[in-house]
Amino acid sequence: MKAMVLAAGLGTRLGKITASKPKALVEVEGIPLIEHVILRLKKHRFTEIIINVHHFTGQIIDFIESRNSFGLHIDFSQEKELLDTGGGLKNASWFFDSNEPFLLQNVDILSDLDLTAFMQFHIDSESLATVAVRQRETQRYILFDENNQLVGWESLQTGEKIISRPGKGEISRLSFMGIHAFSPKIFAKMKDDGAFSIIKTYLKLAEDGGKITGYRGDSARWLDLGRIEVFQQARMILGDDFFTENK
Repeated sequence: MKAMVLAAGLGTRLGKITASKPKALVEVEGIPLIEHVILRLKKHRFTEIIINVHHFTGQIIDFIESRNSFGLHIDFSQEKELLDTGGGLKNASWFFDSNEPFLLQNVDILSDLDLTAFMQFHIDSESLATVAVRQRETQRYILFDENNQLVGWESLQTGEKIISRPGKGEISRLSFMGIHAFSPKIFAKMKDDGAFSIIKTYLKLAEDGGKITGYRGDSARWLDLGRIEVFQQARMILGDDFFTENK
């Protein structure tokens, strides 16, 4: 199976740390974020990975090469300017040429979500995209109906709300976990170029009748390491075994 790791971001929320290194190489419990993510992908039998790079590109490539690519096939997708998730994915579309479903994960997300079950759910659902979601207080929510189909998006901070299509039954506000699965058919339906949001793409696809499905990951341990204070809490939140089970 193939996967993509999003590692191009500037990591500005981490302050001075990312002035000299990319967020992907900031360590959690002595191990760089990108190594944590790759080892979990390897555990779930992903054998080919592409990493998008922009900020301190050379450091990331040198690190991967120093680890002999963890025994996997690893490529890189260079972004001269940041392309956001949608644009970054489209820029790497050449890598996903086998007509097989694939996974995408943000480098600053640590989770023990069962990626094997997640991918099988995506395949069985025959969706264009499947989004891992959970109940969590945040400022922005993706809206799903009782059949776990995406119907809209809402920002509590700005009051903006977008409804792409009518939903069936009760609508749930769910927060995004930074993990997606895709059918390669999605590339033909991505009409934007340059930098663009994958969420806006999802909303447009849903409006046009595309199947964008939510996968509930409420029982999984999960942590967004976008803020520096979270790094000191990682072991307490995720547990000791989280940092040893991939070894």
